Amino acid sequence: MKAVVYDRYGPPEMLRTADIPVPRPRAGQMLVRVVATSVNLSDWEGLHGSPAYARFGGLFAPRRRILGSDIAGVVHALGVGVTGFRVGDQVYGDNLQLMGGFAEYAVADAAMFAIKPAELSFAQASTLPQSGAIAVQAVARAQPGGRMLVNGAGGGTGAFALQLATAAGLDVTGVDNAGKLDFMRSLGAAEVIDYRAEDFTRRGPYDLIVDLVARRSVFAYRRALAAGGTYLIVGGTMRALLRVVTIGAVIGAVTGRRLRVLAVKPGPAHFTPLAERCVAGDVRIPIDRMFSLDEVPQALAHVGEGRALGKVVIAVDPRFE
Repeated sequence: MKAVVYDRYGPPEMLRTADIPVPRPRAGQMLVRVVATSVNLSDWEGLHGSPAYARFGGLFAPRRRILGSDIAGVVHALGVGVTGFRVGDQVYGDNLQLMGGFAEYAVADAAMFAIKPAELSFAQASTLPQSGAIAVQAVARAQPGGRMLVNGAGGGTGAFALQLATAAGLDVTGVDNAGKLDFMRSLGAAEVIDYRAEDFTRRGPYDLIVDLVARRSVFAYRRALAAGGTYLIVGGTMRALLRVVTIGAVIGAVTGRRLRVLAVKPGPAHFTPLAERCVAGDVRIPIDRMFSLDEVPQALAHVGEGRALGKVVIAVDPRFE
């Protein structure tokens, strides 16, 4: 099968297209013929091996040679013990533990997948599992009528979070680069901030801050929080993460302003509710661009360099789209 692989951490030039054997599913797994895979910031981090937590699967070299976790495709074979699926089923899910989506076939953890809604294309379904689960769980932490800020709101997860927050009646602010301000407004952001021109931590105060690309100090985040407010780090530098876990915990205990890591729960229970809302037309799926399998390096750069408006999708088998 054709796959995009890499053997060393580094820039997109580390990626190459190769012909490799089709993998075989083990117990609890299934083999999926991949139709579409969406790109996540975690793919960019896994490519570079940075922040440091991106190397948990391999300190000096990537253990998983094929990136791509959000997969939509067709069940090709079932491993021992898999129930609820049949060969030929159209499925989608988050394969973060096994990866492999930038290939024609991927072995997937069956428990992390669900039957694809017929109303959604493979490309649309592939955007939901990881980004959708994060957005749903982050917005669920907001208080009714509260002020919420999303840093990195112009990307895939942020695009869903803005819509969900607006639908929940929250006063939501989106932060990203200047090229995404109009896009964030179109998704319901009442206020938008260009992070290159203004420090959002000097605005507010906010009852909930969801930070998808954390880089500032915990003291700056505390300053932006209202009394009793919560700051949730989802992604960012290793220094920012460690500071939230250590210093942030102390600040929370002293001031009542909580600084925490959003421990995202994966799986169908956490992304299928968003899929239902997309089918109903309550939430739209913003796909910025679609790339071919051979264009994975360009797709990763488009996301990693902050140019994507919403989601980017790899059309592995465009015949189905």
